Amino acid sequence: MTFPYTRMRRMRKNDFSRRLMREHRLTADDLIYPMFIIEGNNVREAIPSMPNIERLSIDLLLEEVKELVELGIPTIALFPVVESDKKSLLAEEAYNPNGLVQRAVRALKDAFPELGVLTDVALDPYTTHGQDGIIDDSGYVLNDITVDILVKQALSHAKAGADIVAPSDMMDGRIGEIRDELEAEGFINTLIMAYAAKYASAYYGPFRDAIGSSGNLGKGNKFTYQIDPANSNEAIREVMLDIEEGADMVMVKPGMPYLDIVRRVKTELEVPTFAYQVSGEYAMHMAAFQNGWLDKDTVMMESLLAFKRAGADGILTYFAKDVARLLKTKS
Repeated sequence: MTFPYTRMRRMRKNDFSRRLMREHRLTADDLIYPMFIIEGNNVREAIPSMPNIERLSIDLLLEEVKELVELGIPTIALFPVVESDKKSLLAEEAYNPNGLVQRAVRALKDAFPELGVLTDVALDPYTTHGQDGIIDDSGYVLNDITVDILVKQALSHAKAGADIVAPSDMMDGRIGEIRDELEAEGFINTLIMAYAAKYASAYYGPFRDAIGSSGNLGKGNKFTYQIDPANSNEAIREVMLDIEEGADMVMVKPGMPYLDIVRRVKTELEVPTFAYQVSGEYAMHMAAFQNGWLDKDTVMMESLLAFKRAGADGILTYFAKDVARLLKTKS
């Protein structure tokens, strides 16, 4: 391993040799596309903090998904914009069998049975205060009563036809309770993707704008249930617990600032590992692209390849459609 017998640049000189030794590849199979849904017909709303991402009514959602299926994207993730008159302290709308998410899931599975449909199991779109659970008089999120409602929500999604329920709330014990209920009700093949290492991050701002919870949350925060950004070992404990309770897959969120956590989870626990390139990451990239500071195609691809290199089996990203289009042109 000494120069000149070893010249590292020899393998980098030509395209064919670079391709032969490439360690990681990004394909459409790695992508999950988050989508925002809204009530109404023929409704399309732009999200100012997330350029090119829109809130869509179910009819337009189906039109959009047709292209995603043709591009080979295997799964989409649904996030609802809940009307203010349906928000409440106890988030009853979350498990309404005729709620927006439940109707969207049924429509998607009827039209595209081969498409994987992932649903967010969390109460922040449904609460008047924007927290992910039920609060006491001091504003503290109560764990056990919240889990009871999350179980109802997850079951309602499974009954509607969701392939994957994804609890993003970070309540203790919710994975085990959801798994027990799914088993008891016969949904033995419904997958659980646990937001197992979800950090109390400042990168979520555009997402909260998109689902309409930022105004409800106001100056509040989620420090008492999401992980402190300073902690790494705590995330590994969270992931271990969720796997023991019956999660099939785990997620790290946000993505790029937490790729060290992705690598630790994959290396130490060897479980199906996903990461979410969140709204703040997307917004920063888009701002740089629109100002001409960075090249969109190359930076977009490089950013997602970094997830694969860190150990992610799949990536939730708002770039999924653009990436799949780009990959198709190169195939």
